[in-house]
Amino acid sequence: MNLHHFLKQRAENNRPIGVALIGAGKFATMFLTQARLTTGMHIVGIAELAVTRGQAACVLAGWPSEQIAAQNLDDAAKNKTTFITEDVDALIAHPSVEVVIDATGNPHAGVAHCLKAISNGKHIIMVNVEADALAGPLLARKAQQAGVVYSLAWGDQPALICEHVDWARACGFTVTCAGKGTRYLPRYHELTPDTVWDTLKVYLDVNEDSDINPKMFNSFLDGTKSGIEMTAVCNATGLVPQADGLSFPPASRFDLADTFKPQDKGGTLTSNGTTEVASSLFRDGTDVPAHLVMGTFVVIEGESEYARECFKQYHMLPDKSHHYAALYRPTHMIGMELGISVAAAACRNEATGAPICFNSDVVSIAKRDLKAGEILDGEGGFMVWGKQMPAASSMATGGLPLGLASGIRLKHSIAKGSHLTWQDVDIDENDPTVRFRREMEAAFALPNI
Repeated sequence: MNLHHFLKQRAENNRPIGVALIGAGKFATMFLTQARLTTGMHIVGIAELAVTRGQAACVLAGWPSEQIAAQNLDDAAKNKTTFITEDVDALIAHPSVEVVIDATGNPHAGVAHCLKAISNGKHIIMVNVEADALAGPLLARKAQQAGVVYSLAWGDQPALICEHVDWARACGFTVTCAGKGTRYLPRYHELTPDTVWDTLKVYLDVNEDSDINPKMFNSFLDGTKSGIEMTAVCNATGLVPQADGLSFPPASRFDLADTFKPQDKGGTLTSNGTTEVASSLFRDGTDVPAHLVMGTFVVIEGESEYARECFKQYHMLPDKSHHYAALYRPTHMIGMELGISVAAAACRNEATGAPICFNSDVVSIAKRDLKAGEILDGEGGFMVWGKQMPAASSMATGGLPLGLASGIRLKHSIAKGSHLTWQDVDIDENDPTVRFRREMEAAFALPNI
């Protein structure tokens, strides 16, 4: 509440929130289409490796040419226009910038950009959930120590799920489960950028000539993105992963409370206070009616007879016992909602979800038999997918973080379906991202289990 009021005040005082946007992909373009219409917000600059890509994103988002005509950052700041640049460091450091948005999707870049923003006293909105899953707990701690906000991105599902959890706890409810919907079948773990098209064509009007990134969409289907996003949720809320990660049970939006409760209560969960993802497909490939493929949810427990009676009376989507109830949001608007995070950080000094612990991790699983000497190709690729697991288990087994499983050589052959470990690859321990991940593991040291 009141964010629009604060934004209007900023506009009236000629002090719009100065924003630096890094990356001009789909999420960023969706943000840009609303940012130019948002009172009290000014996109000072857009950093892209290819300036023409940034320009094309603005055109696609409906920006007039004069808005992106700034000759440099000082010009952009003075005339409230936008400068598109390859120089990300200069953009982050510019005094007119208050909030930095990393929308690159690259975990190495995300860690570096976040640390640069923190050192320059700028708030950071981490659209780059890959970087958050890899090292978010330490990034958030360093931001807090520096007096700036580190925040998950509103409009993306992790931040929305965190809001569900916060709502439930602020109302005095115990959270049984929180999560999202997705399209899932077990065989999807083997999908590659080449084979993903047959699945994409089933529910999207696309073909191989589309401008979509098959590797990115493959990450959503092969289970990786779900593991990354639920890791972000666990680390931002204190929820814990199930012992073997996500199982993706089919569920409609009206079956959430029956499905996402503990097994000893008739549900599918192996533990309480956890995360899970609802599949929009039954295991035979047919659609679940009234599924939640683009939505988010939380399941809560009624801890008194009166509360459970209220679940029933007010149709709060209870389970059959009325002991549990669910709240869901049917969809999310991705970058079009990102302004909420920007405004919350700049106007309230508040995050829309941020890591508070290291409960969950994402480890690399072989999609096929891998041979020693092969070079891993990372998220959404041909070789590995990312599985959520308890951080303590990941640390105890030396699981290779998914965010580091790109561009590195395998030392050992790995059987299909097996976990990769740090010892299985040639890791450059002097790589800045590797060093930061090692620092995080030490800072959030967990007992072996």
